[in-house]
Amino acid sequence: MPRNIPVICVEAESLAVAYEKALAALYERGTRFETQYDKPGDPLSLDCTMNITVLDPMAEPMIHKAFPGGIEDLKEYVLELKGLKDHWVKNINDPSDTRWEYTYHGRLANYGVWQELRDGESVETGPFKVKQIEGVIDKLAKQPFTRQAQMITWMPNLDLDCYDPPCLQSIWYRILEDDDGIWWLNSNIRFRSNDAWGANFMNMFGFVMFSKEVIADGVAANTGKTVKLGRMNWQADSYHIYGKDISAARERLIDRIETTDFEDRVYELSDEMIREIYDEAEDAVLRKIKVYDEEHS
Repeated sequence: MPRNIPVICVEAESLAVAYEKALAALYERGTRFETQYDKPGDPLSLDCTMNITVLDPMAEPMIHKAFPGGIEDLKEYVLELKGLKDHWVKNINDPSDTRWEYTYHGRLANYGVWQELRDGESVETGPFKVKQIEGVIDKLAKQPFTRQAQMITWMPNLDLDCYDPPCLQSIWYRILEDDDGIWWLNSNIRFRSNDAWGANFMNMFGFVMFSKEVIADGVAANTGKTVKLGRMNWQADSYHIYGKDISAARERLIDRIETTDFEDRVYELSDEMIREIYDEAEDAVLRKIKVYDEEHS
């Protein structure tokens, strides 16, 4: 067995191309690992440390067909990253509450430590909340070249003992201004663990839209500047395909790379039909959230 986890770097102009290149590289060069989520008889996972650079996150084609979901799911995830499911998080002091441990938006928008250990007992201390999203937008607007525009999710008082702690760890932004006065928002997004087949494409698409519609548009509103997305660097400590999913990844992507045209493996978000599906999905997502709220009231 090898001693070292492979470190793989890929770069591409668009999101869909970068995603395909990263999955293919993982399949070809990844190492085998067991995981704490394996069931008896599951094959070993494929794993590596991955660095993906998307040079123009808004360039077409944006959407790859080979991910376990549809256009509507992409819209739902974007809305989730904007906070529409933050109220689904459970009360950590109620053992009978089975809702979510956290949401990414909740950690980014209202990061806080609600408990601490005193004399061996857990005691409420909060809420102590930091509005990181607002702070990052304000910091970038005042000083676009700052190296301090960062948000984090990890809360060690909770997450070291959490069964499924946040995969997203940090987001870092910095802005370059070109000769025409346009501001380009560059980002580094780090994941502790990233399911390359089951979640990565949706994660990357969602955070492209979060960076554009929340951060870039927020900075533009504060400054009057034109703010566009520069490169996104995606860093995953563990970028993996679970053993149970390797055959699906081969069937839906890896084995098709040599037998199909790239244009047949992707969608363009700017395509009229795709854009209509994406935009109209919002009403269905809002209804879904309403039904969940009624069932868990």
